Amino acid sequence: MKPWNIVGRLRRRSRILSQIVRALKLFVPMCQDVVKGRYRPPPWSAFGWMLVALAYLVSPLDLIPDWLLLIGVFDDMVIVGWLLTRVDRSLDGYRAWRGKPIEGKGDDEEQL
Repeated sequence: MKPWNIVGRLRRRSRILSQIVRALKLFVPMCQDVVKGRYRPPPWSAFGWMLVALAYLVSPLDLIPDWLLLIGVFDDMVIVGWLLTRVDRSLDGYRAWRGKPIEGKGDDEEQL
């Protein structure tokens, strides 16, 4: 494996992790603005992706059972992380409404 490939992969992973953190930080304020009527129309896709992520996280049905310790937990992290990147994409309109820049729009599409 070439060293520059490792560096590139780490950069892509850090972008994905930052998207996950950004989605989690922005989802709650977005919900508050939607409930108070300040932000319309509600981003239903963000709610849907978050609901799917939470359902997968608490569901006893998994692609790989959790009793296979590390592999089962890792599969949950990967799938929920991917779903949270979808939440982040769905919040682009809200992010623009709040005046926050939309970073890396479309950059991770080919990386996943």
